[in-house]
Amino acid sequence: MATVIAVRGTAEERIAPELGAVSLTVSASGAERDATLARTTESRDALIAAVQGLDDSGALDTWSAGQLQISSHRPWNNEGKQLPVVHQVNADVEVVFTDLAKLGEWVSAVSVNGRVSVGGIDWRLTDATRKRTQEAAQQGAVADAVAKAAVYAAALGLGTPTPVELADTGLLTAQPVPPSGGGERMFAMRASADMSGGGGGPSEFTPALLVITASVEARFTADAV
Repeated sequence: MATVIAVRGTAEERIAPELGAVSLTVSASGAERDATLARTTESRDALIAAVQGLDDSGALDTWSAGQLQISSHRPWNNEGKQLPVVHQVNADVEVVFTDLAKLGEWVSAVSVNGRVSVGGIDWRLTDATRKRTQEAAQQGAVADAVAKAAVYAAALGLGTPTPVELADTGLLTAQPVPPSGGGERMFAMRASADMSGGGGGPSEFTPALLVITASVEARFTADAV
């Protein structure tokens, strides 16, 4: 009677990012609504003009700018007294760089502006590269499962295992499917960058490698030699 061998195979691929998505927010606050709106609009228009210059130079993949958002509130002081109304105006901008060398230089320069804050950098791959790297990780996970099954079969004195079932992790067992909805996941590691505008150089924006992992579950049968 054939012996059933169940294994889980895993693999990962490490790859340098191709894109850097920078999230920025232009904001201002003040007692006068119209004046606050005008200051924010001026800063937003200046930032968009700079972004358009980057786009024209070929340094960007895409960019987008959100609408101005206005809110008002009455803060409280430390004595429990409510102060006059303060108006807050914000606008979000995302800039996706293909020229990662220029990214650090530009972010360091723009973060000096007191009305512009840098929310973070999301390191990414192009769709084609991500698909190719995911496939490589999946193939590696299958190879790992085959190798494990062979080790177990040899330890039991059995012949070469024959695959009978293969699935993404969780589909052959009661364990939940990974959050990605399949057998692969990508971890986007962020750079350790100083966003304070305190004179940091482009070297602070050097990205870490992205790690794409894959896992599969498989069942094999093997007969006695």
